[in-house]
Amino acid sequence: DPNSTQMAIEAVNRYPGRFAIMDSLPLDEAHSRPLIANLRKTPGMLGLRYTFLHDPDRQRLHDGDLDWLWAAAEEANIPISALATDSLAVFGRIAERHPGLRVTIDHLGGQGGNTTLKDAAAMTHMPELLALAKLPNVAVKATGAPGYSSEAYPFPAMHTYLRQIYDAFGPERMFWGTDISKMPCSWRECVDMFTEGLPWLNDADKKLIMG
Repeated sequence: DPNSTQMAIEAVNRYPGRFAIMDSLPLDEAHSRPLIANLRKTPGMLGLRYTFLHDPDRQRLHDGDLDWLWAAAEEANIPISALATDSLAVFGRIAERHPGLRVTIDHLGGQGGNTTLKDAAAMTHMPELLALAKLPNVAVKATGAPGYSSEAYPFPAMHTYLRQIYDAFGPERMFWGTDISKMPCSWRECVDMFTEGLPWLNDADKKLIMG
């Protein structure tokens, strides 16, 4: 979104302790590599986030042109969050080569608001996502689940996939979020789907997943 980074920084400055943000430095080594080491010195800045759904960025990811980024982020202890549905196996290899790099896969591994697919058709990537659970430095952002469902609250078609992620990654590597601007429901329903609608989550799990 235009000016979204500046808006996020202003929110952090105005409400310290309430907001935190992920930056998206340009995927250009000469420009960005010198900035990574000091990234966390910016108030509220916790890491980096990128989208690799389309070329040329997706192709650069597959070609290894971004290997400098993973190495620099690992050295600086900067976590990276990625939307990369067609590149989950590539991120598995990256996480394996860089065990100190914390990687989070966005939106249940799907395309989030970038897809119109629903239910099982939106979740065909699940085997590739679940295969990443063997890597202890990979987590899953459980965001956008209602948006993948053709059903109304509590979006039962998505519960099977959430349970698969929970069973594979555990509550320590699965965390809630909304992607609220693209959801077909209220913020409260996004919350209640997890806190009230998934009876297999106990109170300890909810503390870890919900924050």
